[in-house]
Amino acid sequence: MTIRTLYIAPGGGLDTVTLETTPAVDPGPGEITVRLRASSLNYHDLGVVSGAMGPTARRIPMSDGAGEVTAVGEGVREFAVGDHVVSTFFPDWLDGEPQAEGFARTPGDGIDGYAREQVTAPATWFTRAPRGWSHAEAATLTTAGLTAWRALFEDGGLRPGETVLVQGSGGVSVFALQFAKLAGARVIATSSGDEKLERLRALGADAGINYRSEPEWGLRVRALTDGRGVDHVVEVGGPDTLAQSMLATRVGGHIALIGVLTGVDSRLPLGLALGRQLRLQALIVGSRRQQQDMIRALEASDLRPVIDRHFPLEDLVAAFQHQAAGRHFGKIALDL
Repeated sequence: MTIRTLYIAPGGGLDTVTLETTPAVDPGPGEITVRLRASSLNYHDLGVVSGAMGPTARRIPMSDGAGEVTAVGEGVREFAVGDHVVSTFFPDWLDGEPQAEGFARTPGDGIDGYAREQVTAPATWFTRAPRGWSHAEAATLTTAGLTAWRALFEDGGLRPGETVLVQGSGGVSVFALQFAKLAGARVIATSSGDEKLERLRALGADAGINYRSEPEWGLRVRALTDGRGVDHVVEVGGPDTLAQSMLATRVGGHIALIGVLTGVDSRLPLGLALGRQLRLQALIVGSRRQQQDMIRALEASDLRPVIDRHFPLEDLVAAFQHQAAGRHFGKIALDL
């Protein structure tokens, strides 16, 4: 049996993406074989595939993967043939504090990912997908969903009645909005356009700010919170938005440092951080246990991810071009 598999050349580059046929692999002890049905695009994947943070070796891209188990190896008890599963971002981080630096063991970056029709891997590289979810919906959880979940609940300790600021309408931000509303929080959203702000309000945002027409939006957030500031900021912009995020946060508030959309080098407004006694927590996705907690919560709710568009495997380049243009709202799915 053979499967269709996408590769990128060492160093990456959209012009290096090739679709090939590779042999299927049977599971060994402790492994499962998964017929992958969907992936979803993240800015990390774009960085790898575009060459901005391209791999040093030839690589199968994509960090997210969802599908059904087609075979189990000796000793596997957690999964059975037919189970719907979704991958984990850090396959070796099962629980506890993070131990590894960087992405050396992240699928689609340091090791081969999920832009293929089938994968055989240790059973612990996957969790069960939420009951009743499509494969495309489940594939949005590996990176974007778990990042938002960890930022708010694991690191932030979000409580009902608190206020959360989310930036933009990408996958992490939309999930953060949905999770915050699920927890009984108030949400203020920023975006570059009024149309996207209306869609964010339709998802539950209590207030919206167009950061193009209000570049000093941190002060606007303070005004919307009676001068106090928000309890949590899901910071995905990076250097160009961090100062406004700090200005928008209450004394002793929490900023989840997640994104680098405007770069990776930043001058920290230290006086603002000290004066407001802010807690800045950098994070990259989360552990397998955190993903399992998130999925249990999702199964107890009616929340569903927002998927902007679907692309077939062979149109991965077009999918990334759509993502890079910044016109999407929520997640972009790759159907396998």
